[in-house]
Amino acid sequence: MSHCHSYLDHIDIPEGAKKIVLVGNPNVGKSVFFNALTGMYVDVSNFPGTTVDISHGRYGKDVVVDTPGVYGISSFNDEETVARDVILSADLILNVVDAVHLERDLFLTLQVIDTGIPTIVALNMMDEAADQGLKVDVDLLEHLLGVPVIPTVAVKGKGVEEVKTRIYEARTGHIPPDLKTHLQGMLNRIGSWAEALLVLEGDPHVAERHGVPAGDMREEIYHARRRRVNDIVKHVVSETEEGASFSTKLGRYMLRPVTGIPIFIAVLYAMYYLIGVIVAQDIVGFTEETVMQGMYEPAIRAIVGKFVSEGSALGAILIGEFGLLTMTVTYVLGLLLPLVVGFYLALSIMEDSGYLPRLATLVDRIMTGIGLNGRAIIPLILGFGCVTMATITTRILGTKRERTIATSVLGLAIPCSAQLGVIAGMLAGIDTKYIAIYVVVILLVLGVIGKILNKVLPGESSDLLIDLPPIRLPRGENVLKKTVTKSYAFLLEATPLFMVGALIISGLQLSGLLESIQVALAPLTEGLLKLPKETATAFIMGIIRRDFGAAGLSDMDLTPAQTLVALVTITLFVPCIASVMVMFKERGNKEGALIWISSWVFAFVIGAIVAAFVI
Repeated sequence: MSHCHSYLDHIDIPEGAKKIVLVGNPNVGKSVFFNALTGMYVDVSNFPGTTVDISHGRYGKDVVVDTPGVYGISSFNDEETVARDVILSADLILNVVDAVHLERDLFLTLQVIDTGIPTIVALNMMDEAADQGLKVDVDLLEHLLGVPVIPTVAVKGKGVEEVKTRIYEARTGHIPPDLKTHLQGMLNRIGSWAEALLVLEGDPHVAERHGVPAGDMREEIYHARRRRVNDIVKHVVSETEEGASFSTKLGRYMLRPVTGIPIFIAVLYAMYYLIGVIVAQDIVGFTEETVMQGMYEPAIRAIVGKFVSEGSALGAILIGEFGLLTMTVTYVLGLLLPLVVGFYLALSIMEDSGYLPRLATLVDRIMTGIGLNGRAIIPLILGFGCVTMATITTRILGTKRERTIATSVLGLAIPCSAQLGVIAGMLAGIDTKYIAIYVVVILLVLGVIGKILNKVLPGESSDLLIDLPPIRLPRGENVLKKTVTKSYAFLLEATPLFMVGALIISGLQLSGLLESIQVALAPLTEGLLKLPKETATAFIMGIIRRDFGAAGLSDMDLTPAQTLVALVTITLFVPCIASVMVMFKERGNKEGALIWISSWVFAFVIGAIVAAFVI
């Protein structure tokens, strides 16, 4: 491990020269200020023990050192480690801040101020803030931070000269009294205010350097700092319509319940129309029926039939009703792939346009009611693509409690993209009232499960902290790349699992066990759910992959009411094998088993209740 001065020891620093260090988040314009201060006299060298390059130059008799763009000065990665070590040796700090993203950038600013090193802030990109209808009270911001704040537009040279002439006005800022008390207690052991802060925040490298244990106050200090940032932004930033672009205004409309909810409903309807009507009916009608069943299956049966009789066991496995070369290929390529592509196309458009983070902000208050915050909408929406990946994505949630609730909701009430596509296609073929009942039932289950877990599990939901990118037209290249990548990943995951499922079903059929299982499950399927006993096959397939179970239902002759009951049950039914494996890995065996078993019970109980009312 390198000492904090290991890099600066290699720089020729004149006697009495100050070390001016530039600090900021990525892409805030630090390089413009560095070039303005140093001119042509710049050296770039590698920081010892890392792959990070550091630039340094002269400003008069003083030395200017640039640091990598970081969001904090901890030791989470090489960039933060280097930034930390250079900052700890600074005599004064020039902190460059993006005026458009003060909620994000001020966290680093306050952490720098808390080190006790004299600081001056260049509030950059003021023109972009004005274009987005944001007005920043610079004088109030300076008062609240306790350090000089200079508004700038670096790329146009505005304010840069003022920064250069006022840079030596840098001073120590306001440090919260309770934090200051802890720091003063640590000073007896550390001797450096800045390094005492990092030890309190649990930085293991700085703690080891001084031979003391790393502190355990990181979460407490970080949460308090985030609250300070939120409070500062609330007071110094105001929104105006003057000068705001259409995209900025649209982004604001998406955040306000009065306008945001209708926009959300419109987005959901557009997704339903794309996936449930255009893809599930028109495109799948062509790919599944015309191409696969009309052309591919007869051709493959004719070719394989020359070597293997379809009536034999091998023939049944290869080209029979559940054949590896017939049903598997038809379902994966003709039915499921178009639906998955349609969903990921819609999701990629939402991501690239900047709408998803705004949706998270919009639903934050609603999500709090089920023990989550608005950020949970991201894994929930991703769950409509793939519950397995969404379960992994629950790691972004702040607490174990939130991750448990989100995983339970994903396993019980969120259909994956392929399953959703089949469901949407089947719902489109029945009465509107049944569609309404389906939506209400699933939303009620989601809400009730969340409410119950919110009451039972100890703790509270964490605050929503999320960056809002600008609203923009999605880039076709980005959307296409995301859609192709995720759809290809679906093929890699789904095909072998579907083959396993087809083999299992074919084996059960050949051995006569399939009919025995159908008879054994008859009290559930025919009794409680009032469905044909053959639906047991769909539930068995659903254990392999949920979408395969839904696809199996699409081939059955069901009344509209039976279709509703079957779809409600299959939606709430157990997650697929891949999801269950990830669930056990993420939540542990005991918790994972409880969620898995609960999904069986809920699916058939809720399905039976719906059946009692509609059949």
